[in-house]
Order: sequence, then C-alpha cells, then structure tokens
Amino acid sequence: MKPRQAEAASPLPAPGRGATPAAGPDGQPRDYVVWSLLNVLVGYGIAYLGCLCLPALVFSIKARDCKVLGDLEGARQHGARARVWNIVCSLLLVLTVVAIVTAIAANIIFT
Repeated sequence: MKPRQAEAASPLPAPGRGATPAAGPDGQPRDYVVWSLLNVLVGYGIAYLGCLCLPALVFSIKARDCKVLGDLEGARQHGARARVWNIVCSLLLVLTVVAIVTAIAANIIFT
C-alpha cells in the first residue's frame, strides 16, 4: 500500500490574485508615514516646501487610521494617494536642491 501524501498549500498566489504593490510583506497596506514625515521636515528645512508635503502626511495618517480600524480598502486608497504625494514632494525637493547647488556653483564660477 502506498503512503498517501498530504496536500501542501502553494506558497505562490494564483495568477492575477497576488498582493497589490502597495501591500507590505504581511499583506497589510502600507501607510508611508515615515516617508511623509521626512518629506515634511526636509521640506521645511529647504525653502519652506514642507507645506506642499502636508497632504502626503495627512493621507498617510488616514491610511494608518484605516488600517488600525480594519478598513483595508480605505487604507489602500489613502496609502496610494500618500505614495503619489510623497513622490511629487520628493521630486520637488530634489529639484530644489539641484537648483540651489547649481545657483551656488554658477555664482562661484562666474564671479
């Protein structure tokens, strides 16, 4: 008599049924609070751009609140909005730093 093998669950999700890109390793939606806070603090340190990064922080906090309350769909939506705002703010901060460095370098070279 052949020993019967137990069915093992596949660790890979079915095609098209995987986790969303905005999900963490445990399947919970990401809230991006640390990234938002960093953008706000760095933004206020550089040319007072932190006020442009406040929506990212607001959506991040909303995403965390929804996650705590168990509303995973709301947390995904707010997390996605926070991610977009964080990308925009990060790009603005990088462009501002590049512009400041370029202006300083041009002033040093041409004077």
